[in-house]
Amino acid sequence: MNRLEEITERTHRVMEAHTAARDRALSITRTLIRHASHAIRAVHRGDNDAAQIELEAAKKLAAELQANLHEFPSVYFAGYTQDALKEFAEASIVYALLNGKEFPTPEELNLQHSTYLQGLAEAVGEMRRRCLDILRGGHSEEAERLMDLMDEIYGVLVTMDYSDAITGGLRRLTDLVRGIVERTRGDLTISLRQARLENSLRSLEARLPEQ
Repeated sequence: MNRLEEITERTHRVMEAHTAARDRALSITRTLIRHASHAIRAVHRGDNDAAQIELEAAKKLAAELQANLHEFPSVYFAGYTQDALKEFAEASIVYALLNGKEFPTPEELNLQHSTYLQGLAEAVGEMRRRCLDILRGGHSEEAERLMDLMDEIYGVLVTMDYSDAITGGLRRLTDLVRGIVERTRGDLTISLRQARLENSLRSLEARLPEQ
């Protein structure tokens, strides 16, 4: 076997291993995204036990991705892999914040900081959803707490003024978060005014003499 034949044979082995890793990653990412999505839905239903089960499954798949792709960084940092890990970050953050817990850290989730930030940005949309669910029943301190967290997240995101090549397109997500925060603040203001008006009317009715 001449030199070129040896190179060709080794190259085929490398390419086949790379292809197998990619195929496996595609399968894992689809399942990971499904678990993350189910976790978020469970949180909104108030079923934290189910959410924890889904998050644990997602965490194991994220670890499997990282282990399997250690030798294939081009696959690990491909868009579909990082998108799946972003969904895991989002689900983990949503679960924590909607249950009054601390922000999970990138290190605790074993994620790249850029991926974590993207998940943090995506979590704001789910927090708005919870706010609107709360406001249907009237203004509350919980809605105010979530609004404060959304403001806090946006305040962090706007400081990440780095190249999109480093942040994975975070600037676009930050612009979306700004719009979500502004709309939610408007909804919250309207709800607060309505609550105050209703309280004033009840107070007035209580002072009026009975007919």
